[in-house]
Amino acid sequence: MEKVNWGMIGVGDVTEVKSGPALYKVAHSSLVAVTSRTYEKAVDYAQRHKVEKVYRAWEDMLEDPEISIVYVATPPDTHKEFAIRAMEAGKDVYVEKPMALSVREAEEMIEVANRTGRRLFVAFYRRSLPYFQKVKQLLEQGSIGKILAVSVRLMKAPLSTDLDPAKHTWRIDKKVGGEGYFVDLAPHSMDILDYLISPIDDVQGRAVNLAGNYDVADTVTAVWKHRNGVLGNAVWCFSTTAGSAQDEIVIVGTEGQLTCGTFDFKPIELLTESGKTLFDYERPLHIQQGLISAIVDELRGQGDCPSTGETALRATKIIEAILMG
Repeated sequence: MEKVNWGMIGVGDVTEVKSGPALYKVAHSSLVAVTSRTYEKAVDYAQRHKVEKVYRAWEDMLEDPEISIVYVATPPDTHKEFAIRAMEAGKDVYVEKPMALSVREAEEMIEVANRTGRRLFVAFYRRSLPYFQKVKQLLEQGSIGKILAVSVRLMKAPLSTDLDPAKHTWRIDKKVGGEGYFVDLAPHSMDILDYLISPIDDVQGRAVNLAGNYDVADTVTAVWKHRNGVLGNAVWCFSTTAGSAQDEIVIVGTEGQLTCGTFDFKPIELLTESGKTLFDYERPLHIQQGLISAIVDELRGQGDCPSTGETALRATKIIEAILMG
């Protein structure tokens, strides 16, 4: 394949800077068509991003022979349908995370990918970021010795829209987004630990709503074991104060510890008997560009994308197991 042509379903916030521009800025890649449930929004997006085609119906876009891969950038409740329909129409698929709202949905998507021979990629883009590649390099070269344990902490204050039932967004609508901010954000942490340390085989958790700002869980804890024996634990809370906000992953080894963040790009901190070393990385403007470039390379037969349906299924299983308690 000389050039990868994208069709995009959904023109929401994630597509404005994080992902959409990368589809046409990556070499040998072009965004040729968009569609949205609100046609006027799709037209506006196309005009601003210089996209040639706008479809009123996503079904019609899937019939476009120029499109080789479809980017599903919609809320999670539609991921399975759009991804499956696109693969059945002969398109490869790149779907936003979480991959699906349940393990069964994710498995159905993989089953269709296997049956149709189409590639299925998921937007766990941290696997392609230089920030986390540096963390992986430090771990693999033994900078903290043998890895023993990992701890995740993510604390966030509620948004103003969380405090007003009339303004609640889809992210805290269980039918659309699953179990709230936990399902939206926690998969990133669990997927990157899968990548950095090893897959997680055993996990237990508890998820509750304590603050009462909305119906889905706002406080979640978990413990787990990685396939290589490393133990892990986590706390996620989305109803604390701004002053208590925290985003931290601490990986402990026999010869030191490594600290980084899942989201905030705080400097990577390596602490050993020799002292503290910091590695600073800027947040990329188009944060998904590295992964999108890897997808384009794979479709052109020049590389492999590190985030697939199979790797994303593992994150889905972890999140579901935590929620089931």
